Amino acid sequence: MSTAVASTVTVGETDEPPRSVPAIKYFLSKLGGSAISMVMVILLGFFAFKLLPGDPVALMARERPMSVEQMDQLRAQLGLNKPLIVQFWDYLVNVFTLNFGNSYVYKQSVASLIGEYFWNTILLTGTSAVIAIALGLWLGQRSAWKHGSWFDRISTGIALVFWSVPTFWLALLLLMVFGGSLQWFPTGGMMSPSPPTGTLDKVLDVASHMVLPVITMVAVVYAQYLMVMRASLIEEMGEDYLTTARAKGLREDKVRTRHAVPNALLPTVTLVFMHIGGLIAGAVTVETVFSWPGLGKLTYDAISGPDLPLLQGTFVVFSAIIIVTNLMADLVYRLLDPRVRTA
Repeated sequence: MSTAVASTVTVGETDEPPRSVPAIKYFLSKLGGSAISMVMVILLGFFAFKLLPGDPVALMARERPMSVEQMDQLRAQLGLNKPLIVQFWDYLVNVFTLNFGNSYVYKQSVASLIGEYFWNTILLTGTSAVIAIALGLWLGQRSAWKHGSWFDRISTGIALVFWSVPTFWLALLLLMVFGGSLQWFPTGGMMSPSPPTGTLDKVLDVASHMVLPVITMVAVVYAQYLMVMRASLIEEMGEDYLTTARAKGLREDKVRTRHAVPNALLPTVTLVFMHIGGLIAGAVTVETVFSWPGLGKLTYDAISGPDLPLLQGTFVVFSAIIIVTNLMADLVYRLLDPRVRTA
């Protein structure tokens, strides 16, 4: 009897698929969903912007007088007189070759413009994301561990106020107060009109221009990390494993940092990755107000054009960043949460 049971168990164990197979299936399913989303973005990037009001050629004709013949020649040069299906095919070729065509306004390739402005946006949004995540998670876990205290009420109250403030309003307020009235920080741009020559002086110059836009982006984002972290940690505080940890003689700080916080971080991971992509895409307002030379400012200029190739290029890049960060969030969440691996 025992032999039969043992053989049954052995067969059952050998019939189980290796652990790597579910991981591959999970990755392929998420990758397939991301690919479908990217295809929808590419289609939307063409047809949605074709519905935008405004004629780029007519706008150029306002800046300098053109005859009807010249306007027709310019439309032919830009490819706007081609049939819609031909324009769509050219658009697909440009997207899949990472070319995106030439900008109507800047008179250069969209790919070179995006490459030139991309790292400026990464510098601004990356700095803001690191500060917002660190500040939000630290305040969230401190507020949860002392929920109901004056620290909890003040930190959550301030966070909710900043969360509800419109980004452009806060940016303009900081610009007028600290850039205009007090003149503590530069009011716009990435560097001074006459930048310093030394490396350290250049870094300090760029850092001074980053202060106000970074404060704006951090203030409107960190509250979300704080509130999610606080709620997750409060749910964990009544669990039995924390009581066991206290019974072993661990101090409250150790109980919080070694046991409660790692488990409370799980719901926050997805939020962090999702907001990293959203923070980059949401830089349009901040970069426009502070004249920061990044993809957000480039997108605003493209909308004002309308510069369709540039607008389509920035839209596809922003959407791709969001889709990739969401895919990374799903993969990291599977590594952190064993319940996802067994689902």
